[in-house]
Amino acid sequence: MSVFSQELPVAIGSDHAGFEFKETIMSFLDGKGVSYKDFGTYSAESTDYPHFAHPVAEAVEKGEASFGILICGSGNGVAMTANKHQGIRAALCWGEELAELARKHNDANVICLPARFVLIEEAEKMVEIFMNTEFEGGRHSRRVDMISCS
Repeated sequence: MSVFSQELPVAIGSDHAGFEFKETIMSFLDGKGVSYKDFGTYSAESTDYPHFAHPVAEAVEKGEASFGILICGSGNGVAMTANKHQGIRAALCWGEELAELARKHNDANVICLPARFVLIEEAEKMVEIFMNTEFEGGRHSRRVDMISCS
């Protein structure tokens, strides 16, 4: 059971390098009964990741999505772009423990995946862990409260 709102969809987006992962992760979400909104890209044709990272971040920031999933080749570009939004805590994850700690310690609300550096099975597992891990709060709340510049 997801710790995120079941009433809101998940926002998902990728560039061309993450397109196949995005398609597979959407099927994975379908299998879990998790609704999502696909912000593109819609093909493997070369494109620019900010066109997809900004709308995903905005949907999460505005409360229109429970959390976000962003995918590009390294995961860095989408993470950097999403983290420009004040209400976003996007975490680049390349392993299960990082996905868990991003939620437990940082209250991350967007998971960023590096399609060129992890297997799709690992990406699915990280998404599942991210969805099902609660923020610990406590001393971590104080730190998370210090992240925003506004």
